[in-house]
Amino acid sequence: MSTTWKVVIGVGAAVVMLSIVGFSVHQSNKSVVTVQTGKVLRIDLATVVSASGEIKPETYVNIGANAFGKIIKLYVKEGDKVKKGQLLAQLESVQSGADVNATQASLDAAHSDSTAAQAAFNTAVADLNRAKSDAEHTQLDWDRSQELWKARLIPKSENDSVRAVWQTAQAGLVQAEARVAQAKAQKESADRHITQNQANLTRVADVLQKSRYVAPFEGMVTSLPVREGETVVIGIQNSPGSTLMSIADMSIITAEVEMDETDIVDIKLGQSAEVAIDAIPNRTFKAIVSEIGDNAIVRSTGVATSQQTTASDEAKEFKVVVTLEDPPANLRPGLSATAKVTTATRGNALAVPIQAVTVRKPADLLPANDKGSVQAAASPKTSAKDAKTDIQGVFVVRNKKADFVPVQTGITGSNDIEVLSGLTEGDEIVTGSYKVLRTLRPRTSVKVDNSAPAQDAKD
Repeated sequence: MSTTWKVVIGVGAAVVMLSIVGFSVHQSNKSVVTVQTGKVLRIDLATVVSASGEIKPETYVNIGANAFGKIIKLYVKEGDKVKKGQLLAQLESVQSGADVNATQASLDAAHSDSTAAQAAFNTAVADLNRAKSDAEHTQLDWDRSQELWKARLIPKSENDSVRAVWQTAQAGLVQAEARVAQAKAQKESADRHITQNQANLTRVADVLQKSRYVAPFEGMVTSLPVREGETVVIGIQNSPGSTLMSIADMSIITAEVEMDETDIVDIKLGQSAEVAIDAIPNRTFKAIVSEIGDNAIVRSTGVATSQQTTASDEAKEFKVVVTLEDPPANLRPGLSATAKVTTATRGNALAVPIQAVTVRKPADLLPANDKGSVQAAASPKTSAKDAKTDIQGVFVVRNKKADFVPVQTGITGSNDIEVLSGLTEGDEIVTGSYKVLRTLRPRTSVKVDNSAPAQDAKD
């Protein structure tokens, strides 16, 4: 055989061998899945839930009209700081002032009547004492006269005269007792007039007092919707009365937010929080959970479920109040705020990225290269109910294959989740892409490529 044919045959054999090798490599690469991975690490985790609301002082009051009348003087303006008891506003009080003066005069007259009645009572008592003495004296004379008359020592006319004097004294005693009772009744009547006039004075003084409005505590005037000369009215039945102003104690500031019903079970009194205020960007303020609402609030209407007559399937929220520890002086009620409450913390926790945790049914855990029945993935003792139960776990890369490892998880951070069992520190786990994790099967051959693909964001 010539040299040329030998060369041709050698080249042909080499081409065939290369084709076989290339085809084998191509077929093997078809079953390899490109994945992104991460490491199981120990980090400090914190579970944080957030909700939006507004800034409110812990103590505030809307001062409403207590009487009908015209505002004749406003002593404060919006934004003023006031002391407890400071005069805020004055309504017209001509009639109520006159009523107080008239009632005070009636009370003074009642006191005078009571004094006179007391004097008359004392006089009646003195007359009664004198009548008693006279009655006793004439009683003795009458007894003595009767004995003398029986002994025929005095004439009958004298005995009759003594009897008449005794009878007159007895009548005078009865009359004196009646005058004492009358004087006592007059004194009691005068005292009751005093009580009645004192009650009337209290009533009209209260009406007069309601024309003056004073600060119930030290704070700031946050709202002043009225002007001098306006007429204010009190509320009746379903008609609200006029509001003169609002006063807030700005020394203790809170953020009142509405927490989603799925998060409220983790909120506890005393938990730490951070408050961000839209009007003060790039700053957060430390706070403490100070109040947790018991009644659910329907999100669409803002009405508590306890006030509804029918059940509702709408989303619900709960009121949560956090108290700021060091509020700035320039805060105002009503500013929009967002509170982030730390519901759980774990130091040096074993954690994986949240997206690495996936769920599979037992039938889905059949290895990718198993050609048998899917029932082989389940244990013979596995019930039909257990066969449908999702198993939570992660894919661990071992010997270039992805093994599904069931895990038990703990608290969840912003990007990571605590792993309580199933993994050890340093394990390499599959973290993406989402499309791969959704379809990845156990024992699938994988190739690690941690350069973020452009389509991951879309996936």
